[in-house]
Amino acid sequence: MQKINAAITGVATYVPDYVLTNKELEQMVDTTDEWIQSRTGILERRILKGEGQGVSVIAEKAIKKLLEKTNTDPKEIEMVIFSTVTPDHTFPATANKVAYNLGLTNAWGFDLEAACSGFLYGLTIGSKMIESGTHKKVLVIGADKMSSIIDYEDRATCIIFGDGGGAVLLEADTEGNGLIDTKLYSDGVGVQHLHMKAGGSVKPPSAESVAAREHYVYQEGKTVFKYAVTNMADACAEIMERNKLQSDDVAYLLAHQANKRIIDATASRMGLDESKVLMNIQRYGNTTNGTIPLLMTDFEDKFKKGDNLILAAFGGGFTWGASLLKWAY
Repeated sequence: MQKINAAITGVATYVPDYVLTNKELEQMVDTTDEWIQSRTGILERRILKGEGQGVSVIAEKAIKKLLEKTNTDPKEIEMVIFSTVTPDHTFPATANKVAYNLGLTNAWGFDLEAACSGFLYGLTIGSKMIESGTHKKVLVIGADKMSSIIDYEDRATCIIFGDGGGAVLLEADTEGNGLIDTKLYSDGVGVQHLHMKAGGSVKPPSAESVAAREHYVYQEGKTVFKYAVTNMADACAEIMERNKLQSDDVAYLLAHQANKRIIDATASRMGLDESKVLMNIQRYGNTTNGTIPLLMTDFEDKFKKGDNLILAAFGGGFTWGASLLKWAY
């Protein structure tokens, strides 16, 4: 019996038109273009503007492109996993809303919240559904409207995040391509260092919580940086060791785009040449669940069938992990 892997057979993304530059941020908070670039590598980020525009807008535009690109009938999709920390509503799941709006009438789905590691978590779950033989076509979405939870008076966070995301189509592969191995982690020690103080059941929204600006991302940057540098690099090294890969065997590293210094440290641990490290953080900033799909789209023409790609992420929680993906087309 042939082994079934779950392969990515198509990817598409969307970013809003509005570009928020470092120069514009200089007018909003006490920062400079040079300071932002030297510490993060970011030049600009995209922002979704307009009344009633939620993260579903980003997802739906990306999925429409994906279905057209792969010549897929919406009714063929059987499952939708939406990795996001900025859902349209607390409930129902934005996955359900997107499926309804796009005519995915034969799909069931749910939202998955694992901060910046959510896309890897979703990819792993979706792949297991394909591998089991119970599903033939699964959509995994990674998208966020981070501008909806960012305090543009907080220079520590507002310089980092942007809006955007994408989706991939998973299908069965018997040629040895697809998701080969994944190692995921989580550690609740990170809760205190990266979170939103209000809005959940512990501290429901109130006039007081809004006035105290507690519905925005809170981050202790130095602590998060320290954990991210160590853990993302360790996860990538573990995936390489488990699959007996040397640096020459890896075509590209697709790391979560949070900070250029974290990405560089991970690549160094893996022994990768700079040419194998894909980056677009300068264009989009940290789109949380959207970073890896955006990398796939921006550099898709570089990938060859059978290429070994290492995907890696680190996010609040803390959550982190790495995957080995053999490109399928």
